This record gives sequence, C-alpha cells and structure tokens, in this order.
Amino acid sequence: MSSDRGVLGICFNQDYSCFSCATESGIRIYNADPLTHKLCIAPDQVGSVSSAEMLFRSNILVLVGGGTMPKYDEKAVLVWDMSAKKESDSALIDITFAQPVVGVKLLKNRLIVILRNQVHVFSFPNDVEKLYTFSTRDNPKGLCAVSCYGNILVFPGIKCGSVQIVDLETTQPSQTVSPVNINAHQNDLACLAVDQKGSMIATASRKGTLIRVFDIQSKKLVVELRRGADPAMLYCLSFSPDSSFLCASSDKGTVHIFAIKNTSLNRTSSFKKMGFLGPYVESQWGLANFTVPAERACVCAFSSNQAVIAVCVDGTFHKYVFTTDGNCNREAYDVYLDMGDVD
Repeated sequence: MSSDRGVLGICFNQDYSCFSCATESGIRIYNADPLTHKLCIAPDQVGSVSSAEMLFRSNILVLVGGGTMPKYDEKAVLVWDMSAKKESDSALIDITFAQPVVGVKLLKNRLIVILRNQVHVFSFPNDVEKLYTFSTRDNPKGLCAVSCYGNILVFPGIKCGSVQIVDLETTQPSQTVSPVNINAHQNDLACLAVDQKGSMIATASRKGTLIRVFDIQSKKLVVELRRGADPAMLYCLSFSPDSSFLCASSDKGTVHIFAIKNTSLNRTSSFKKMGFLGPYVESQWGLANFTVPAERACVCAFSSNQAVIAVCVDGTFHKYVFTTDGNCNREAYDVYLDMGDVD
C-alpha cells in the first residue's frame, strides 16, 4: 500500500471513528468524521512503520516496523501506549516471530497477528499468551477481519478461494479448534470483511469482478454483487454498522455502495428487463458510487447519516452522502497529510 507521499498503511479503528496512518516518517492519528488531526508519533520514536491499528478510541496502538527507516523489526509486534509521558514507557508489549508480520488486529480482549501462512491469537491486554494458531494458504497481504462486537475471526483457508471462520467467544483455549470453512471463490482471495455483529462476511477474489456475501450461521450465500465487468484489484470491503450496506474500493478509482438487506435497491442489468438470462444479467450492481484517484490504494468505511468515507494513500480524504435512490454527493474533501504539525 505504499505511495509517493510515504504512506505505507491506513487502518480504521474498530468502530470507524478514527483512522491511523503508518508512514515512512512515523504514525499519524485522525478523527474520521469530522476529519481532524489528533496525534503524530514522530520517526525518532517509532521509525518508519508498515502498519498501525488503534484499539477503538483508546491510547493503545499496535504497530509493526517496516519501510526504509524502521526502528523496530518487521518480525515484531509492539503494543504502544500513546499517552505515556516517556518514550521508554511507551512500548508495553513486544512479541517477536520467526517470519515477518503481515497484519495485526485488535479486540478489547484479543491480539491477532497474521503471518504469511499462520494466524496467531493472543490473550490481551493482561497476561499476554498465545491461545491458538491457525494455518492458512500463502497470505502475503495479511488478509484477516474480526467483528468488534461478535468476536468472529475470518481469514483465508488452506484451499484456494476458501475462508475460515472462528468464533472467539465460544472457543476455549484448552479446546482443539476446527474453523468453519466456506468455499467462496475459485480464485485466491483479494479482500474480505466481517460485519460488526459477526453475522455476515463479504469476500472478493483476485479477479475482482464479483463480491459475495455469506451468512455465517448457515454458511449460505446471501447475495452476489457485481463490481464491474473487467478485472480489478479490490483494496477494501466494509459493512455499514447496521449491516444494511457494503462499500468496496478498487484500483479503478471507484468506490461502490451496495444494499445488503434490501437488495431491491441495487441496480440490475438492462438486459434483464429485455428477458435475457445468465449469471452476468442476473447480477446486482451497486446502488451508488463515487470516484477517487485511480490506482491509489484506499480504505473505505461508513459514517453516520448514509455517508461513506474513503482515505487514500495519496493523502486525500473523501466523504460522500448517498441516498437509496442512487444519488451520491460529495460532502467533504481534504488532504489529510497536510493537516497537523510535521517535524
């Protein structure tokens, strides 16, 4: 996710109220809506950082070193206290692995670390110890999602295009855990998401034309959504807090918004009205969309009052409000990297 402005990773917190920006020159923390710069952790403290994730709106941050000037190893996960007065008191926990860390996720009682072929789950924040390890197929992008209120963990399976699901709420550390598997796609996964309640997952393959939404309890397909006809690399999938909508961003520079609960709101192919049949004609297309800079990785999430926020690695911030009849209007635009003090 690197950019010419030095952004190495962007991550919303669990309720999408804030986002963290990992860069070649430290970490920046922002309030998402309204956009405000909250904190800068300078490079002399953390060096260049490949990823950083907040724990809700607390002072706790988990980070992984990376980039061209790392202070911390790419094989280590650090839990950082942003409120510490002394730099020596900031690093609360340091866990080192045998291979580079490609992703991290946080819950109030769990720390999840993603390696290229494993997902490790630790107790957190007290008495940190490894509870489970799950094997995955090669996962260089660190694909993994966790529901902040449902404690459902999802990550790639062993089989190409499959997803593994673990209920962290009901799983005991002493038990042998067998994740539930869903065969979502024929191609390797490129993107996945879980809603906040832990009831649905959304997946997309490297082909990037279709997004599939599954019910976790029944493992059945809820709806198949079409991003477009030509292949694309999806960067982000995100459910609305009430699970009524899903947004998706890709390298095409378009953020799509789909209806999940009331799927009649989604557009359908004009060929369907003419009586044509087939998977392409039957597909549901997004009810609304808006554009961001093409070929610039961006993450997207829902805000209040049917608004979608997109934060891009080129430093731009976009907020659009959509209606159920398909209108989508820009409400805010800014360059977040130009906000706040820069050392």
